[in-house]
Parts: sequence; C-alpha cells; structure tokens
Amino acid sequence: MTLAEAKAALDRIIKISRVHLYKPIQIAEILYRDRVHRDLDLSDLNTYRNTSKAWRNLITDRFVGRSSSSSAEYQEALFTKAMPPQTLVILGEENRLKGGIIEAYIYRRFAERFTQLSSALNYYDTHSTTDFEVREFIDLFWSEPGLRRSIDKVYEIVVYSLFSVLVEALEVTITISINESKLGLLEEFSDFTEMVIGLTQDKYLLNLPAKIYRVGVTNAADRGLDMYANFGMAIQIKHLSLTPELAENIVGSVTADRIVIVCRDSEQALIVSLLNQIGWKAKIQSIITENNLQGWYEKALRGSFSAAIGKRILLTLKEQIIAEFPASDNRDFTEFYESRNYNLLTDDLWV
Repeated sequence: MTLAEAKAALDRIIKISRVHLYKPIQIAEILYRDRVHRDLDLSDLNTYRNTSKAWRNLITDRFVGRSSSSSAEYQEALFTKAMPPQTLVILGEENRLKGGIIEAYIYRRFAERFTQLSSALNYYDTHSTTDFEVREFIDLFWSEPGLRRSIDKVYEIVVYSLFSVLVEALEVTITISINESKLGLLEEFSDFTEMVIGLTQDKYLLNLPAKIYRVGVTNAADRGLDMYANFGMAIQIKHLSLTPELAENIVGSVTADRIVIVCRDSEQALIVSLLNQIGWKAKIQSIITENNLQGWYEKALRGSFSAAIGKRILLTLKEQIIAEFPASDNRDFTEFYESRNYNLLTDDLWV
C-alpha cells in the first residue's frame, strides 16, 4: 500500500463520520502515542486495540462533551475494515517523519466540521416563530457534506421537539389499572406491583401524563428504536435513503405493536411497498412524511395556538441540538491544537 492509498483510506473514514469524528480522533491519538511515547507497535493491533478508546474518549469528552456509545462490534470495525494495522503502519511512518502532520490533519478536519455545524446551528439563533422554516433548517445539514452523516439525528430532534411539546400541550394522560377481579393476585405479589408497576392494594388505579422520550445517542450502524412513548408507541426516524435490508431492520428490531415511521416524502411509497413484501405493515400505525412535519410546524409556529406552543417547540429544538452536538469553547481547542505544535506544521499533501 502506498502513502496516497493510506491517506485515501483515512479520508474515507473522515468523510463518513458523524460530526463528532470519533474514529478519526481515535486514529489521531494512536498516531500521537506512537510518535511521542513510542510504546506501540502499529503492526500489532493488541498494543492499542482497547487502550486507544480511552485516549479517544479523553479528547471527545473535552471537546464534544461525550464518549462514543457505539457497540463494541461497530468500534472494532475501525481496525478490521476501515483502518487495518498495515495501513496505520504507513500513516505512522509519515506522521513521525513530519512531526505529527497526520494528527494535525485530522484535528483540522475536526475543527472544520464544527465550524460548519456552528454555521448551521446559527439558524435557530437568528430565526423566531415568525420566520423559522423547518425544511430550510433540515436542508442546512442535508446540503453540507460534512454534516450530512448526522442528518438522521437532526431529523430526529426536529420530530421530537414537535411531538413532545404537542403531547404535553394537549395534556394527554394514560391510565394504568388492575382488573378488580385480580385483587387476590395483587395481594400475593404486592411487592412486585408496587416496585414494578407502581400500584398497591390501596391504589390500583394510576393516572400519568403521556410523554415521548428519545432513546439517546446511537452510532451510525444502529438501526434500533429512536423514540418511544409511555402509551405504547415506538417511533422510527429515517431521513437517509432506505434499502430493503434497512426497512426490515426498522420493524424487526422494534418489538412494539404500534410503530410510527417518519421519513422523507420520496421514501413513503417505497416503505409501504417493502413493508407489504415482508408482511409487517400491520405493525405500522402510520407513516409521517416531511410534508406532514412542515404543515404541523407551520401551524405550531404561526397558527392559532402559536403563542402557547411555538416558543416551547423552538426552545426544545435548541436544547436537544445542544445536547446532541455539545461543542466546547473554540479557545480551548485552539490551546490544545497549539500545545501540540500542530499550528506550525505545513505540508502540501496534508493541507
């Protein structure tokens, strides 16, 4: 393998990475350790396979506020597929020869990605209920190559902000009760019903506010649940192009009886066709498209009840975006970058 081929492999990883760039940063820290501490053998995966995750997490915790939550299998794919040891050996030689040039290259790309993100996120700071357009906001991420890998998360946040505020504003409630003819069983398992269900022999009827929850941050390969409701509904968000395998995973990975799928308008017919083919359409409560979202956002922000819910939706959107993409202070990153002398490195290949 040539240096150009090794660089191309690294560039592919950067290109398909989400905003947080977990895998490229892990590579940068392996190369840094190899260059500075010289206690690794880049040809021997066992010398950095597991420890490099901790080195990566120190950086990402500092600059993006979280560590990778990807499955072990997904993280391991970095070395088995994308960046095997023989490729790292070539990058390591170049990196040592030029004083950390590849580390600097990766961290420059990281800084560029967050500059792009800040520009896109500036949209919700410069718009209010009078002129916020949800399709424009989504398209900021879709049209920017550096952010496109995170479009599903942005789309998920857009959906959650609307759904959660509307369910709360409607004051939807759910009732949990036990059949009175089963009071004997309730008495026998009183500790279970109190600890697990929240019901006792004196209180076998419970009213709760309905809520929608985001499952949390997942990696790019996860195809599981995106959101769920405490009234029995599961929600799948899919903004990227669908394949038959992905359609099967959408339903097959979620055990709820009522599933709501949110997707682009162009994907709706394909989703219906695929679900019919695999015989799972009965599990789907509804398919919501981007046109539906746009119409609901328009009414929520500028309709009859906009005064009651419009600002709450945009505030929720902002809070969720910040939680999902928590970038640190630029000055902190600049200090880190300069402390390693990356700012002094230049090279035509790694510009």
